[in-house]
Amino acid sequence: MQRPTELWRTRLDGMAVVATAHWHRLEDGRVQCDVCPRNCRLHEGQRGFCFVRQREGDEIVLTTYGRSSGFCVDPIEKKPLNHFLPGTPVLSFGTAGCNLGCRFCQNWDISKSREIDTLGASASPEQLAVAAERMGCRSIAFTYNDPVIFMEYAMDIADACRARGIKAVAVSAGYMNPAPREEFYRHIDAANIDLKAFSEQFYQKITFAKLDKVLDTLSYLRGTDVWFEVTTLLIPGHNDGDDKLRRQCDWLMEHLGPDVPLHFSAFHPDFKMRDVPPTPPATLSRARRIALDAGLRFVYTGNVHDPGGQTTTCPGCGAAAVVRDWYDLVSYAITDDGRCESCGHAIPGVYDGPAGAWGRRRLPVTIA
Repeated sequence: MQRPTELWRTRLDGMAVVATAHWHRLEDGRVQCDVCPRNCRLHEGQRGFCFVRQREGDEIVLTTYGRSSGFCVDPIEKKPLNHFLPGTPVLSFGTAGCNLGCRFCQNWDISKSREIDTLGASASPEQLAVAAERMGCRSIAFTYNDPVIFMEYAMDIADACRARGIKAVAVSAGYMNPAPREEFYRHIDAANIDLKAFSEQFYQKITFAKLDKVLDTLSYLRGTDVWFEVTTLLIPGHNDGDDKLRRQCDWLMEHLGPDVPLHFSAFHPDFKMRDVPPTPPATLSRARRIALDAGLRFVYTGNVHDPGGQTTTCPGCGAAAVVRDWYDLVSYAITDDGRCESCGHAIPGVYDGPAGAWGRRRLPVTIA
């Protein structure tokens, strides 16, 4: 298959498009996109649910290659990834659109955008790799909206970065079909998968997706070299019940093991769920206790100030291996190869030398 960049072209409306590979023609004349379980079936000129993949002629093209809603250098812990190159900066960006329809989306102005003006920035994969290297970023993150829908652009960026020793991070809802998933994650070093809830009804009514497809992605990642962590946004009255949390944690234990980091983050009213109150800190603490009682060893709270819930504890000796205050590393007691300094127990994750000192800074940047 030709790399997408070899087929990069610009249409009359100014949009950059590339050919894609994961689609097939139907007997009724439509073309089906096979990237995600939506399997959008398109007539000429129609776009998929994600808005960025479109039928053009007898193929599906990606219409936003090389375009972005903006670039920013973040702490890696903001993705959130607590066990991947701790303390280091990551060049983060997104595009527009999404293949889920979450009513609570906290990045709705990007992920639900149907306006091309959202994509006001542009950069080639090589430009992004050069910029990340110049700014001292150890990794680049595809975030703010789901990289599943712009996988061709993301893979090319990951390859350009890998050539310079920079790793690639995907922040995703994990809603992807098996063949494109396997291709995509061959280019990815780390991921945070957003497990919206442990309820098929929640997925169908609140996200317009299917839980089992996300669980398939989590099970798939367990068998790869991709380091991954899991996040659940706790929404009062919707996915924060004790029984649902216990079933989720039991599934994670059984299928992923005790060492997968789990993040419970606080919801704030947004998009089409502005009538739901913010998540109380006590709910996050309760969820964390349920997860720890289920046997998960690395459970964190997010979107709240909770140093205790953001501390990495060594499972070998119980010492505080990493103490965090928001995204600042207050203390760090892990060796360069990822072992507890107190007892030598291996802390699961990706460690490469001493922790970084980026802290909680968020630095918007322009790629030129």
